Amino acid sequence: MTYLEELARRGRDANPFFRLMEIDVDGYGDGTARLSMEVRPDMTNGVGWLQGGIFVALADEAMALALYSVLAEEERIATIAEYTSFIKGVREGSVIATGRVVRKGRRVAFTDGEVRSGDGTLLSRTSASFAVMKG
Repeated sequence: MTYLEELARRGRDANPFFRLMEIDVDGYGDGTARLSMEVRPDMTNGVGWLQGGIFVALADEAMALALYSVLAEEERIATIAEYTSFIKGVREGSVIATGRVVRKGRRVAFTDGEVRSGDGTLLSRTSASFAVMKG
């Protein structure tokens, strides 16, 4: 069974990170994906802001899911490089990550991601490249 089939069948339980972070899969397909989660106190840093690595991880997962939606069944991926700009912090509420495939080649794919607050405020932007491998 493929990852997307498992995700469709089991929801967040198909991905241990989604279960740990209580990430909801809001949708994916045609090179795009959307994930959301609620900010919890145990996700904040020492001064009460959502820890920056969570922005990166959430965007990475959204971009990877977007890419999975356009992969051939025998293709697998691994993140090669990722760059995130942190625009605004958040302390509470929901955050929504979107990912989209910019270009998928035979060996490398390029993606963009954003994390926004529940009210639509842009919090971070991420771009990533992924290795595309057979088997």
